[in-house]
Amino acid sequence: MNEDLEVINALKLIPSAACLDVLDAMGYINTQMLGVRSMIKGQKLVGRAVTVRFVPSRPDLRSKVIGGEGSAEYQAIELCNANDVLVMDTMRAGAPSAAGDIKLSRLAKRASAGVVTDGGIRDLEALQKLNIGVFASQETNMTMPSHILPSDYQVNIQCGGVLVMPGDYLTADDGGVVVIPKDLVGEVVKQAQRHELMETAIKHQLETENVSPGKYYPFNEETKRLIN
Repeated sequence: MNEDLEVINALKLIPSAACLDVLDAMGYINTQMLGVRSMIKGQKLVGRAVTVRFVPSRPDLRSKVIGGEGSAEYQAIELCNANDVLVMDTMRAGAPSAAGDIKLSRLAKRASAGVVTDGGIRDLEALQKLNIGVFASQETNMTMPSHILPSDYQVNIQCGGVLVMPGDYLTADDGGVVVIPKDLVGEVVKQAQRHELMETAIKHQLETENVSPGKYYPFNEETKRLIN
């Protein structure tokens, strides 16, 4: 648990872009969600994924899906604790709302890090008072349409076109939302910290030398010598 907290605290200090660059270099080239952005400018969200999957509705399915407190989305919310992020796959529903202040007030009560969804978010003014991260496709007044239903939780999902598995780590800021496979997070943090050191060294060196960025960027042997 202490190791997990160390990882989360380290990720809070690293821009999501640095993690994305590291994942790209490791061959994980589809880790930033498309069309999902910060709803509250300047916020930073880091945590482990607790997932909810929505599916297209049909009359035979609707009759079997558990509603109320037993529904998949509310079950998932009850699993969220500190440093957990509720991740909602609405099949990139866009404008309709995946959640608002009533649902997410419970998430805040459980001290969750926040919510990420490829659907919309409503009641944003109220949500800003809850002290949780909110990342979605857009702000909206529309409620969730009846043609999709919450079907499963704690299963593999897509969100914003990216695979999210339960327990994966999310790091999100004004630059976007990046998903880090849970088994890679330690190495990603280590390399992303080094990445940030190199970028800082490059900026300093360019100011000192008054040369083209191409001398040091993209990263090369000259870049590595700056921090070794």
